[in-house]
Amino acid sequence: MSDALSARQLAHTYADGRVALHPMTFAVRAGERVALVGPNGAGKTTLFLRVAGVLPGKPGHLAVCGLDPALAAHRSALPAKVGIVFQNPDDQLFAPTLREDVAFGPLNLGATAAAAVAVAEEMLARVGLPGAGDRTPHTLSGGEKRRAAVAGVLAMRPEVVLLDEPSMYLDPRGRRELIRLLNGLPGTMVVATHDLKFAAETCQRVLILDAGHLVADGPTATLFTNAALLDRHGLELP
Repeated sequence: MSDALSARQLAHTYADGRVALHPMTFAVRAGERVALVGPNGAGKTTLFLRVAGVLPGKPGHLAVCGLDPALAAHRSALPAKVGIVFQNPDDQLFAPTLREDVAFGPLNLGATAAAAVAVAEEMLARVGLPGAGDRTPHTLSGGEKRRAAVAGVLAMRPEVVLLDEPSMYLDPRGRRELIRLLNGLPGTMVVATHDLKFAAETCQRVLILDAGHLVADGPTATLFTNAALLDRHGLELP
């Protein structure tokens, strides 16, 4: 099985001189579910923004579905390969109705209006919101907003889905619904989270970041039972 994402001596320094990522090397296989965990300021969001091509970088350090986000020609093709579910779904849901919101991505990729609407209805049903196309985002619960945001990403049919703190703002029911949804989805998934229990229920592998360093990489069951390791990097046993 090929790599969906690979980093080789990937690093990032912001314009003000702050080092957010120290050189790190890792790979995520196609179809793998990986959690990215660490305390505040660990570098999780910076890594996501580099993968998505939002932050600039030097070519040759990162490959995502065969594309280098540091190259302008490759970066323009990333939205068809990589989808991001933001930490706050209110930052992602912007259209008057869910149908329009979820159809927006396919339309931007060149789908006809009819095809985009069909995909939107399909994805809303997949995330447990069948028949909700006419609803407005502000009428949704927190869990429903999160699922609608996932639907908008899935409508692009990406090979890799990045989720930034997906369990944040969710009540226990919404959290359980999201776990069931994610565990039923195909494809490659990388989850950045402080919620180690959520990570344990959705991912088979964990990368631990601390102060921009990749300090551990291994099976979830192994790393999440290592109390000394977790305590050393500001984390607690799930």
